[in-house]
Amino acid sequence: MVTIARIEFGPGVFLLGRVFERFPGATVELERIVPTDERMIPYFWVRGIDREDVESLSETLPEEVVVVLVDSVDGEHLVRATWDPASRQGILSGLAETELTLVSALGTDEKWQFELRADDHESITRFQSYCHDRGIPLRLVGLHALEPVREPGYGLTDKQREALLLAYERGYYASPRTATLEEVAGELGITRQALASRLRRGTRRLVEGTLAVERA
Repeated sequence: MVTIARIEFGPGVFLLGRVFERFPGATVELERIVPTDERMIPYFWVRGIDREDVESLSETLPEEVVVVLVDSVDGEHLVRATWDPASRQGILSGLAETELTLVSALGTDEKWQFELRADDHESITRFQSYCHDRGIPLRLVGLHALEPVREPGYGLTDKQREALLLAYERGYYASPRTATLEEVAGELGITRQALASRLRRGTRRLVEGTLAVERA
């Protein structure tokens, strides 16, 4: 059965944690990972630093890591990094080797929080063994089977539900859009960044409780 695991690492354990050594107030959130035959390419959002600082991230990371600024929107910066996984037997290589799916990853100067999806519990155990064998300390903070969510809320928090419904009602999901993130966030009394994060997490919960269950 599909299993969801929540794991925490120290900030310096993951390669991108080098960012916090230079910018302790930054936040890094992985968007997606694109594995290739020779490269591993993570896309991630960086918040809490200026665009000029993002463009200098290559000075913070090892020289074999190629960093490219893809886009900047209202203080949030989408970045692409590329490196050879064979040269870095780290967390991302472990996920690929144990065939785990990274659902989300959020890092600060205090810790990394990873949410992983596995086809079975054994995959999580293999990933733990992979990290143990390489001296990568981790803490398993949550583990549960992904089962159909039967209540009308689909596992959403009240705030996620409120944000998703308001964004829908105001036309944020329409084509063309009739409302912006700023407008919806203003009605909720939160920042644009907080709303974007709330919508992403809410959408993920909806997929977990519906489409992901059907595939399982």
